[in-house]
Amino acid sequence: MEQSVQRIIRALDECLAALPQQQLQRVSHIGISGQMHGIVFWKRDKGCKWTECDTGPAFEPEEVSQLVTWQDSRCSPAFLSSLPLPQSHISLATGFGCATVYWYLKKRPDFLKSYDAAGTIHDYVVAMLCDLKKPLMSVQNAASWGYFNSRNQSWNTDILEKSGFPVHLLPEVGDPGSIAGRTVCEWHGIPKGAKVGIALGDFQCSVYSCLTERTDAVLNISTSAQLTISMPSGFQPPDTPDPSSAVAYFPYFSGDYLAVAASLNGGNVLAAFVDMVARWTEELGLQVQESAVYTKIIKAALAQSDIKLSVHPTIFGERHVPEQLASVTNIAVSDLSLGHVTRALCRGIVENLCSMLPVQRLLEAGVRRILGSGSALARNEVLRQEVERIFPFPVVYGKDVDAAVGAAMVMLHRK
Repeated sequence: MEQSVQRIIRALDECLAALPQQQLQRVSHIGISGQMHGIVFWKRDKGCKWTECDTGPAFEPEEVSQLVTWQDSRCSPAFLSSLPLPQSHISLATGFGCATVYWYLKKRPDFLKSYDAAGTIHDYVVAMLCDLKKPLMSVQNAASWGYFNSRNQSWNTDILEKSGFPVHLLPEVGDPGSIAGRTVCEWHGIPKGAKVGIALGDFQCSVYSCLTERTDAVLNISTSAQLTISMPSGFQPPDTPDPSSAVAYFPYFSGDYLAVAASLNGGNVLAAFVDMVARWTEELGLQVQESAVYTKIIKAALAQSDIKLSVHPTIFGERHVPEQLASVTNIAVSDLSLGHVTRALCRGIVENLCSMLPVQRLLEAGVRRILGSGSALARNEVLRQEVERIFPFPVVYGKDVDAAVGAAMVMLHRK
């Protein structure tokens, strides 16, 4: 999956233009976060041009590639197994920056010759704001690319060079919360010389925005789904990845780690189900809005609680078992209503996440409550009921979980 960098920066400009100018003029620090794993390429001396707009100077991307996102699926399991084994605690997966570079190296080598810098989309923004001659990347983003050793905070340069990997594209790496540089221009009213933090992972910043106690677990169900807990201070992940493990250890802040069950199946599964129902209805010669379908299936599911139908909802696979797709079992004539199927689907989404980071593991980690967040969880009472049924902890909803807020808090706390 690819996205236009120009459109992303235009959206960023629109967000900044909507903020009060008098507040922007007081900004002294900028915290930036974004989706991990993905990669964008650019020419160092032609990454952008600064232009004047209604709210002051802004930059426009110039010689920049499309963003290859974390959802990209070009690297098949067979392709990934042909690559050198990383010296990293995180298993390589499709959508990871280094895996994407390998794909270009083997499938379209001429593409890479056009660029001499690379990073995540948020690393690109930091590099443009600060006019960095070489991109700077946080440990959080580097670990998400693959071929990065979090213990010694270095790329697997020897392994990569032996296989012909263009190591000159790898960014420098720094600590999360450190300052990458200063703005070289006024930016939408933000003064020239404002300090810009090294770009951070959106997941870590989301957790930072709400996690105040080590005894809390954070459950997020939006497009995908994550369940995370804090590891004890001093914890170090294994030296080598366990491809079959459903739990990954993400670098957090101050040398700490998060244990994360990151499922590829969350609200996107419900969206696919709604789309399927709407299409079937259309094929029958009827018209119905998807928003109306969603409202009706949730209402129908709320009327059903005692079900035998079992849905394993992994239509998008999982990183640790990419070949295992969805299935439906225990199909009985009594459980064929839309309400029964929707209830089973919502239950399956939560059970799948729970199977990745089981309740026993949460109890051993000292978890006392769950902070529930995410758009899918907020708008779906059936999902909330299933969370409360499956997890034996108090569940607190409505806690503000926001990556932008977390990035701002990181800058504030390190000011």
